[in-house]
Amino acid sequence: MILTGFFAFCAIFAPWVAPHGNGEIVGDVWEPMSAARWLGTDNLGRDLISRMIYGARITMEIAVAATALSFSLGSILGFTAAVFGGWFDTLLSRFVDLLMSIPTLIFGLVVLSVLPTNTLTLILVMGILDSTRVYRLSRAVAVDINVMDFVEAAKLRGEGKAWIIFREILPNALSPLVAELGVRFIFAVLFLSALSFLGLGVQPPDSDWGGMVKENKDGIVFGIPAAL
Repeated sequence: MILTGFFAFCAIFAPWVAPHGNGEIVGDVWEPMSAARWLGTDNLGRDLISRMIYGARITMEIAVAATALSFSLGSILGFTAAVFGGWFDTLLSRFVDLLMSIPTLIFGLVVLSVLPTNTLTLILVMGILDSTRVYRLSRAVAVDINVMDFVEAAKLRGEGKAWIIFREILPNALSPLVAELGVRFIFAVLFLSALSFLGLGVQPPDSDWGGMVKENKDGIVFGIPAAL
């Protein structure tokens, strides 16, 4: 926990923690590790540890925003489908099944190859794709809660659908959703890194971890210590 907190602190306060700027050239290409360059330099002579810190910041910003979007969208739609039921539930569930039948990475690559690649687009694409998983979980939980006595009592009192969703179901569905939150955040980080490695994620001169691997892949092939 302490180590995770330290990494998060470095990422949040990257401009003050990193020894050099994100795109600042500080030495020769692929310099080895030294007292001045703890992890060496990259393929353009930029300090690798500074790039990693800035990359962590960008990665966390996009992953947190995409995860928040996926949980907001997926949980609200899942609860709504469970409460309304009928044709609305069937239609929405089949549409989600259709999206989930397509491999996420391939779907993301196709969409991002058409749309402009920027931070907002990445957040929207990642959030919408990941919301399908959240939808399935939230709907399954809401279906069980919707038949409980306290929900039936709220219906008999004449409470509306919005009251039932946000005052009856949501508070009782938080435990499984919070448990899923961390897993989805990790998958968002991995998904963003994969997109950046394939050239459709974070674009230069900004850095993230997947993009750094892509930029230094030639050094990895030849076993250069700084690239490794």
